[in-house]
Amino acid sequence: MTIPPPKYLLLGEILRPHGVRGELRVRLLTDYPERINELERIFIGSGIDADDVRPYPVQHMRMHQGYGLLKLKTIDDRNAADLLRGLFVMIDLEHAVPLEEGEFYLYQLIGLTVQQEDGSLLGTLVEVLETAAHDVYVVDSPTYGEVLIPVTDETILVTDIDAGIVRVRLPEGLLPD
Repeated sequence: MTIPPPKYLLLGEILRPHGVRGELRVRLLTDYPERINELERIFIGSGIDADDVRPYPVQHMRMHQGYGLLKLKTIDDRNAADLLRGLFVMIDLEHAVPLEEGEFYLYQLIGLTVQQEDGSLLGTLVEVLETAAHDVYVVDSPTYGEVLIPVTDETILVTDIDAGIVRVRLPEGLLPD
């Protein structure tokens, strides 16, 4: 069972205003922050399926100390920028970066059936944790409870979104005997 696609994908989270001219300090959640400058508009709201999402025209975005500094055409001062604190910067799905062969959006993985190398059921993929070293799949297993699987070339054998499965080779000792 895969979930339907969201209306929007997250690009970042607005942390606070930057300066007095309406720039926004953004914690980036995208692998393609440079693409924001190419967009005519982004969307801002409390979440990908929220009712409060509104479009904003992009003026520019620049990088500063590991964060994005986003300037919107309609936000011209610190007070207006402060009203957006804690909200998310998003893009609609039709303007998202096209994926390369073998790449997936995180939402496409949630709900996939996880099988061990021999085809036996391990459980359902319920979350993807993004860590500095590599992603980690959180699998809800009826047999083992919560199982954390490192996403590496050695552990992930097959990901078939259309078939709804991920086949894995678990590292020795990951599951109790």
